[in-house]
Formats: sequence, C-alpha cells, structure tokens
Amino acid sequence: MTDTLALVPSGIDTYRQPVVYMHEDCHVCRSEGFAAQARVRVDCGDRWIIATLNIVRRGAWLAEHHAALSASAWTALGAREGDRAAFSHPDPPESASMIRAKAYGDRLDQAGFAAIVRDTLDNRLSEIDLAAFVTACAGDRLDEAETVALTRAMKTAGQTLSWGGRTVLDKHCVGGLPGNRTTPIVVAIVAAAGHLIPKTSSRAITSPAGTADTMEVMAPVALDTAALRRVVEAQGGCVVWGGGLALSPADDHFIQVERPLDFDSTGQLVASVLSKKAAAGATHVLIDMPVGPTAKVRSHDAAQALGARLSSVGSALGLTLAVHVSDGTAPIGRGIGPALEARDVLAVLRRTPDAPPDLRDRALDLAGHLLDLAPDTVTGAGWARAVALLDSGAAEAKFMAICAAQGGFRAPGAAPHRIEVCAPHAGTLGAVDNRRIARIAKLAGAPRQKLAGIRLMVRVGDHVDQGQPLYELHAETPGELDYALAYANAQTGVFTLSEENP
Repeated sequence: MTDTLALVPSGIDTYRQPVVYMHEDCHVCRSEGFAAQARVRVDCGDRWIIATLNIVRRGAWLAEHHAALSASAWTALGAREGDRAAFSHPDPPESASMIRAKAYGDRLDQAGFAAIVRDTLDNRLSEIDLAAFVTACAGDRLDEAETVALTRAMKTAGQTLSWGGRTVLDKHCVGGLPGNRTTPIVVAIVAAAGHLIPKTSSRAITSPAGTADTMEVMAPVALDTAALRRVVEAQGGCVVWGGGLALSPADDHFIQVERPLDFDSTGQLVASVLSKKAAAGATHVLIDMPVGPTAKVRSHDAAQALGARLSSVGSALGLTLAVHVSDGTAPIGRGIGPALEARDVLAVLRRTPDAPPDLRDRALDLAGHLLDLAPDTVTGAGWARAVALLDSGAAEAKFMAICAAQGGFRAPGAAPHRIEVCAPHAGTLGAVDNRRIARIAKLAGAPRQKLAGIRLMVRVGDHVDQGQPLYELHAETPGELDYALAYANAQTGVFTLSEENP
C-alpha cells in the first residue's frame, strides 16, 4: 500500500465524532491537499471510516509519519498497534442535497430521511451538516408524514429486537423534572406482574442524572443485546443503557447536535422516542409528560400538540400508545443526582418510612396505567395491582433479581462533602425552578460524579422558617462543593417563598 501512515491511538476522547490527527508536514497531508477540519476517508485493510482532520503543529507530540486516531475513531476502525492506513478524500455525501432541500422548505420522504440517517451513521456528514439538518427540522418544520418517515428511517437503520410476538410493555418520560426516577420502580412492578418490559434508558446529557446513570449506581447497565435478552427472558424486565445496543443509533448523533442548539422540535422528539421503542420491540407504550413552567413541556396546549403527534406516529408504527400528562411544577423525590436518586428508588421499593411519597405515588400511577394498557386486562384495575405488588414486597424482590441478572446489586454510596443551603426568610414554599435546581446539582458534579447532587429538605406547600435548610449540596470534591454553593448563593428564584411579616 502506497502513501500510508502508521496508526497510533491519540488517547483523546471526542465522544462519537471520529477524528484523525496528522502532522502539518506529513507527506500525505501535502500530497492530498488536506486542510484542518477536512473530511478524510481512512482505509485500513478491508475496514474504513470517515473522520474529521485536525492538524498538529511542528514540535508537538505527533511524528510526521504517524496518524493518530481519537478513541471513537480507533474503535470504529478496529485499529491495532502497527496498522498502516491510506487516506483519501471521501465521495460527497448523497444526502447533502436533501439537507439543502429541507433547509429551503421542501418536504422529504422516507428515502430522503433514510439517506440522511445512513450518511450520519457512516460519518459522511460533518457536525455542520448535522446542525443544518437539525435546524431545518426545528420547531414545527416536520409534518406528521415526515415524522413517521424519519421515525421509520431511524428505526430500520439499527438493530431491532423481536420477542416472538409477545406483548412487550414500555414507558418513556418526556423529561425536564429533576428526581423523577420512576422507571426502576415501574419496571420492577410490571415485571413482577408477569409482563415483559425490556427497558432501555439514556444517560444524562444536560440533566443531573439519566435513568441509566441512576441504575448504574445499583447494577451494571452496559449490557450487549445477548445479555439484555438473557436478563429479560429470566426476569421479565431490565433497566439498561441503550447507547451500546445500536437501537436507532442515529438518534445519538442528532441529540449530540441538538443539545447545544437547544432547539424545540416536536417531530424530532417524537422520532427519537418512538424509533427506540419500536426498535426495542415494544408493543404497548406509555408516555409520561410532566407539564410545568420550568419542565420540558411548559403548557397544556403544548402537551396536547405533542401528545397528538406521539399518538398518530405510534399508531402508524403499529404501537398501542397512551399519553399520561402529569404535574411538572416541581422536582420529584428528595434526591437529585445518580446516587441520591437511587436511594429514593430503593426507599420506595423497600417501603421504608422515609420513602418519598410523591415518587411512590407517581411510580404507582404510571405502573397502573401501563398495566391497564396490556391486552386481556380489566381496565382500571392496574393501579390496585401495582399497589399490591409494591406493598407485598414482590416488586422489591423482582428488582433485586433484575440487578443480580444484570451483574449484581451494589448499594449507593454517600458523598464526602456536604453543606446545607438555608432559607433567607420565613414563608411558604410556593415553587421550585426545575432548571435552576438541576443546574446547581450539575455544578456539584452530577452526573459525572455519581455521589454528587442535591438532597431536597422541603416540599412545595411547606412552611419554612428563616434559616431552615432548604436543601443539602453533595459533592465528591471540595472544589465542586464551593463552586455549586457560590452559584446557588448568587441565584434568586430557585425556591419561591412567600414573604411573611415579622
């Protein structure tokens, strides 16, 4: 092979974006005319990837006759020490013209969306291309037919799970509500009732904890498809990280671009949720939609529009789907952050006196609605059955069995550094800003630091005395504790207290 470079791992984590590093004086860079941020095809034997080029200056860490690959590029190429690779300009992506058409207001069919998804997974599209696509689809720019087409394209591009024609229940929360960690409880109840519920969940991207982050405190979640199937066949349910299963894999690429842009797109949200549910083999899906001024869905009109789109697209995909609108005005439970939320989950399952009643009630409500969705059930009987399974200890036993099947249960730890944040004056707690309290928990280190976060000490409606603790900050390092506390002290409106005359 001519004009090749020796491959070395860079040791640099670029998340899902494959990156190749070349010295500015290397002969391949000069002969091909590569410039920084160029898209480069890397061929190594019969394996190839497309990566973004970064140029390393003279006197830096990379030799002229080497090319370094980011961690994701090294894995995607299946590179090994000593491999040599050829580098060339890739063919222009087929879907570039479709992205331009969508940007100018044209409608795309399933073939168009399929081409975009395919080029996304092959890394033929740069982050700029993906940002253009996400922007072109933002707001209400995807109609119902396009949303169905995008959902199908995303689903069929990855793995799909089949459960032999059996009824498969699933749930999803639209989000924006800190501490709303109902999923492990609901899975335990539904599986204890004898139903299949193979729950794949995400890690946090902008929140203090995702379901996978919280579950990982108690059991392994990075299972492959074979391991997931073994757990579900043995116990009826699981709670695992969906990122390693290649179920609707393009969604992770789109989310990576959507989050910094902070766009609100009904069509893309629906495609994201339902493509993964359909790929996981779900037949009956319950959507929990918290509504509140600082939740993701802020009004009942917005909830109605999103619910209608979810229902119509779910029907087109053959899913039996129900939408449950819930209170999203304040955090749920006491803990915000992976380990603190795990403690709440275990308290509810173990029926301890300190179990957060709002988390218990919400989990029972969702489990009851999901049980009612199953065929051959008495409508309205689901809640009572959920209560019986939780109160009898059957749900706790099922949860522990699921944890054991996923690799073994472990108890949540506690953060070494804590400090209370107290009320500046007396009053009645009228509201909690979900977004700001989540921000404080993230500054304390959550979810990267599993023990970090916030423990709430008062609830909406409580009378609070001056100097009474509102919440307790938890951090794994003193620096993060100080940083979060400084931000918290500079904020107003995180907790709304009615003024009281002395």
